[in-house]
Amino acid sequence: MGENYEQQILDWFEDFHANPEVSFREFRTTKRIAEILEQLGVTYRHFPDITGLIADIGEGEETAAVRADLDALWQEVDGVFRANHSCGHDAHISMVLGALLYIKNQPLPPNKRIRFIFQPAEEKGNGSLAMIERGALEKVTHLFGVHLRPVEELPFGKFSPSIHHGAGIFLEGKIFGTDAHGARPHEGKSAIDVIAALYQFIKTLSFPPFESYSVKLTKIAAGSENLNIIPGTAEFGLDIRARKNLILNRIKERMEEGLSGLKTLFGVEIQWEWTDYTPGAEVSKEAEDIAEQAIRRIAGPNAIAAPVVTTGCDDFHFYTIKKPEVKASMIGIGADLKPGLHHPHMHFNRSVLDTGARILADALLRCSYG
Repeated sequence: MGENYEQQILDWFEDFHANPEVSFREFRTTKRIAEILEQLGVTYRHFPDITGLIADIGEGEETAAVRADLDALWQEVDGVFRANHSCGHDAHISMVLGALLYIKNQPLPPNKRIRFIFQPAEEKGNGSLAMIERGALEKVTHLFGVHLRPVEELPFGKFSPSIHHGAGIFLEGKIFGTDAHGARPHEGKSAIDVIAALYQFIKTLSFPPFESYSVKLTKIAAGSENLNIIPGTAEFGLDIRARKNLILNRIKERMEEGLSGLKTLFGVEIQWEWTDYTPGAEVSKEAEDIAEQAIRRIAGPNAIAAPVVTTGCDDFHFYTIKKPEVKASMIGIGADLKPGLHHPHMHFNRSVLDTGARILADALLRCSYG
């Protein structure tokens, strides 16, 4: 890799950063990536019904792949709601395109292929599923992801060979009781009483103390401007997370039992729906070792950090949940990222973009040459 594409990678980053788009609406981003691939003479395929695309180098049966997420967040920035790249996806796109630049002129063995998956809607937690349905994992043996990490997790100049995300899911529910006059509470079925009992039930959930998990009420909506009405209906939401997929599934089972019990106890109807499930990481030791070797070669042995363990989620891990034989790992990039991911004014040291691209390229080539 004698070439230097640092400025080109930075230019791409500035372009994507200035043109953020939200989940499944990354139209301009997809078009721009397609233009870049066409200029580089790289074949790709896009889809008539969703954003994102897949590009391949080589024609072999064994495929090493890397995934970049495309979408920005919709959030308030300086008093205005807008799309905003505050999770680093603009950096991820640029590093993956940079890896492609460093790889494209490297001869590959005849039985090898390298794939670049430009995936929409990571923030929705289901963009990876859409790409899997459209053949992103066909013939894939190894898969890498990449993610900038907050400075508290990974200092500048350090790179982790794997990120161990937790599992997460939301629950949205509605309680159907009966309104009552404030002077006659016995004539109604108070949704607020049910919410209070639900809160107490959550506090009874208990799993082994060495497991990491949390269940939080994150939405409660009940009542009106008339304070003499005891509301019979209410909406609520839960954010549920766990380090392991098994624990998350056990929490779901307990919540189902608890909600069913509250329906009986209070004589009300409760309807709920599980949404935006994101599985926890299933990291391949082989892929992690390949990533570590790439970090060692490109950034030096002192740049290697321990695996990152985080309570955050990433839909990257659907790739291994849906195809367990794929050897996968997500590489963490220490970039002096502050104040934090999803902060409207998130910023980082952009000098890591070229190093990240070189590490990804080295890891992918290692898979190809064994």
